[in-house]
Amino acid sequence: MIYTITFNPSLDYCIVVKDFKTGTINRTVREQIYPGGKGINVSIVLKNLGMPSTTLGFLGGFTGDEIERRLKEQKIRTDFIRVPEGMSRINVKMRSGVETEINGSGPVIGTDEMSRLYEKLALLKEGDTLVLAGSIPAGMPENVYQEILRTLEGKKIRTVVDATGALLRNVLSYHPFLVKPNHHELGALFDVKIDTKKDAAVYGEKLQQAGARNVLVSMGAKGAVLLTEDGQILEKDAPGGTLVNSVGAGDSMVAGFLAGYEKYKDYEKALWYGLCAGSASACGEGLATGAQVEKMLAEKI
Repeated sequence: MIYTITFNPSLDYCIVVKDFKTGTINRTVREQIYPGGKGINVSIVLKNLGMPSTTLGFLGGFTGDEIERRLKEQKIRTDFIRVPEGMSRINVKMRSGVETEINGSGPVIGTDEMSRLYEKLALLKEGDTLVLAGSIPAGMPENVYQEILRTLEGKKIRTVVDATGALLRNVLSYHPFLVKPNHHELGALFDVKIDTKKDAAVYGEKLQQAGARNVLVSMGAKGAVLLTEDGQILEKDAPGGTLVNSVGAGDSMVAGFLAGYEKYKDYEKALWYGLCAGSASACGEGLATGAQVEKMLAEKI
């Protein structure tokens, strides 16, 4: 079973506004509401690709109720922990020529809620996969990713980390199966600018040297670079298409990679799955569907 953790889920209110102006009334021309958060996005795309998963994390208030309702409506298994105070956040994603995001803070997570999460993680079995993705809310220890991987050490659980900065750096010594920084995030780790696949491979290798088994560096329209634990450096261009919505594209790549790897046990094909899923989300209004990904894959695998 694949499990995803979203520490700070959200309702994503995605709107399109024509010629947005500050200091006056603006009206939407299109709007949609989605359950959001990086781990949740991974679970949604996995479901679209025919692969079940369980979403873990924390929910609070009426927004938390709506997030769970919408996920269950999509037949996605949930096992969230309820937070007694506060409410799950609402994130506003606005397109008006350019994309603008306003993200809420979310509730404070207490020690009791964290203890309950560790109890759930203790039930994971050999062969399971755990995806840790995204930021952490206020009140949560900054080393939480590190502590989770430490508690799972030696249990033969496949771990995937899609995070930035110290959250990513601190887990490398626990040998996660996959880490997926984008090229901006990878550059920030080493205080450099990464524009080419060659540079991505050079600095991705440094993450392997620090302990990551496989490193997938997403580069937007330029594609991706995958450094595998068996010594391959695979570079692929993106399938193409016009960018419509970048929200969830990286999460879709993670889901596609996992689905492809489960299906083929082949890193190159898993990379294609990831790229096609990421592109399908980036070039559409919502997260990648199975039909969209299969259409792109038909030309690649």
